[in-house]
Amino acid sequence: MTDTLTTTPSAAPRSAHGADSRALGPLGLLTVLLGAALPLIDFFIVNVALPSLAADLSASESVLELVVAGYGVAYAVLLVLGGRLGDLFGRRRLFLAGMAAFGLTSLACGLAPGAWWLVAARVAQGAAAAAMVPQVLATIQAATEGPRRARAMSLYGATAGLSMVAGQILGGVLVAADIAGVGWRSVFLVNVPVVAVGLALAVRSVPETRSRRPEPVDGPGTALLAVTLLTLLAPLTEGRAAGWPLWTWLSLAASPLAAAAFVAVERRADRLGLTPLVPPSLFALTTLRRGLMIMAPLAIGFSGFMFVLAVALQEGAGLGPVRAGLSLAPMAVAFFAASLAGPRLVARFGARVVTAGAVAQFAGVGLIMAAVWQGWPEPGFLALLPGTAVAGAGQALQLPVVMRIVMSEVPPDRAGVGSGVMVTTQQASLALGVATLGTLFLSLAPGWGMRDAMLVTLAVQLAAIVLTGLLSLRLPRGVR
Repeated sequence: MTDTLTTTPSAAPRSAHGADSRALGPLGLLTVLLGAALPLIDFFIVNVALPSLAADLSASESVLELVVAGYGVAYAVLLVLGGRLGDLFGRRRLFLAGMAAFGLTSLACGLAPGAWWLVAARVAQGAAAAAMVPQVLATIQAATEGPRRARAMSLYGATAGLSMVAGQILGGVLVAADIAGVGWRSVFLVNVPVVAVGLALAVRSVPETRSRRPEPVDGPGTALLAVTLLTLLAPLTEGRAAGWPLWTWLSLAASPLAAAAFVAVERRADRLGLTPLVPPSLFALTTLRRGLMIMAPLAIGFSGFMFVLAVALQEGAGLGPVRAGLSLAPMAVAFFAASLAGPRLVARFGARVVTAGAVAQFAGVGLIMAAVWQGWPEPGFLALLPGTAVAGAGQALQLPVVMRIVMSEVPPDRAGVGSGVMVTTQQASLALGVATLGTLFLSLAPGWGMRDAMLVTLAVQLAAIVLTGLLSLRLPRGVR
């Protein structure tokens, strides 16, 4: 199976220099990676802005959680649909539309006159991200091959991980800088010029690809996937702040039923020769199935860790947004360095790099726990540095490689849906991490104190790291 350009069904046109015009060049790769980075940065950039946002808009805790959760849930629910639409209408076209919408909704967030306006704008921003992001991996899958694809996939994974850390650092710097007196609004407004540059680059450098045999949208499957994710994520993110009312328990009870119905509908569509939203045959790919099993606990632990660290260092240790954000700088530097070394290590040791990364991350989180135990309530930058650096390096040896493994056997014709499934797993797990580990931390903090609540939460993350390490042993040794 191969993709074709929208301009011809039989062969990819060639430029005047003889190069395949659908090939993704360095500038095009940089542009799509920018599109991948923006939504992840925005997921984490809000963490350190929440205190000033709450004071300015007089927002309650439950509304603040909706500011975070509304974005994450809309993003997760619509990702697979975004991938399918890219396969159908053209990935470049969906990328451009999604990026433009992301810029407009970021502007709406930054100009929000009230808390509920901000919640609505964040939901729309999540939907825009869901249109843009699946096209990134799908374009890489369809417009690169061989060593170029391996390098591009490694860079995609590195970008994803670095964006999570950079978002929290950038959020702290922007809030403290109070550019033009806009305060927390700058964490959203900064997206607008970046999107303008991204659109100008995308028009010039991103090739148009689509599936040779585009499949129509699966309405029942789309609806049931949305219900499954909403009934799971909404009560987990809002339950604690709302006091766990009856609707949260009914919603959680309904989630596995909706998931079972989704699986049944997709299998039935496959048997009838129709086009399921998530083709069951994708999960026959060992690399995709086992990679997703690692992706879930990896993302849950990481997002919960980032949220808890932001809250504990600001509200417990009394650090301002800049100091709290910069405490993660060693993690970002180590992640970047390890990401550069990752492809060479994978070429030599294969998927065992993921196992080594889990061991390093376990050691790093353990060092952070020791620093918190000994240095609270003022764990210094130097005390946290070894742990954050080692944990960042360990994360970099896992996330990019797992992403590459998940997509390694996905046919180009299904690149959109494959990337949608992977990013949905990642995004839903990120939201679950904040909802579960964040809820655990915030529930324990009033009675146990910030330090002990943080230590318990980090201990739970250690268990998740052990799980990812054990699961990594089942990955195919070679990585394409």
